[in-house]
Amino acid sequence: MSRIGQRPVPVPQGVTVEISGRGMTATGPKGALSMTLVEEVLASQENDEIIVRPRDNSKRARTMWGMQRTLVDNLVRGVSEGFSLELEIHGVGYRAAVEGRTLNLQMGYSHEINYNIPEGIEIRCERPTAVSVSGMDRQKVGQVAADIRAFRKPEPYKGKGIRYAGEYVFRKEGKRK
Repeated sequence: MSRIGQRPVPVPQGVTVEISGRGMTATGPKGALSMTLVEEVLASQENDEIIVRPRDNSKRARTMWGMQRTLVDNLVRGVSEGFSLELEIHGVGYRAAVEGRTLNLQMGYSHEINYNIPEGIEIRCERPTAVSVSGMDRQKVGQVAADIRAFRKPEPYKGKGIRYAGEYVFRKEGKRK
């Protein structure tokens, strides 16, 4: 039995959820998101909660139960609060700046990296070494942050590169004479 799937998803004030068959649409202060549930899972709205249940006792229904409940929770939280990831840039001369809908990164290469910001994502740079990625779709926020981090992953000898805030970088000892 799924421990995550058993918990109901609370619907906060100001968020409306419409369930029609397998489709689900949530509308809130940040905007609207929709998703389609897999066939093996049922969702119903009772009071201010959404309850996700498996359709039957098959193995696939039980494996999808907890994941679909988490996706519904991400949908509801995304339209009410949104999601945010912080990135830190370490290294001499490494910096980032936002110009319009483009993120400009100077990461020690011979050229500047220009990353076009996708729709539904907001990127801010309070400092040249701090990048904040936010939006209402959790999967999209995580993918954009991973794409930015992939331009220069943190290396193990000096720790230079782009890392998530609070990420531990395993450091190696250099050559000895």
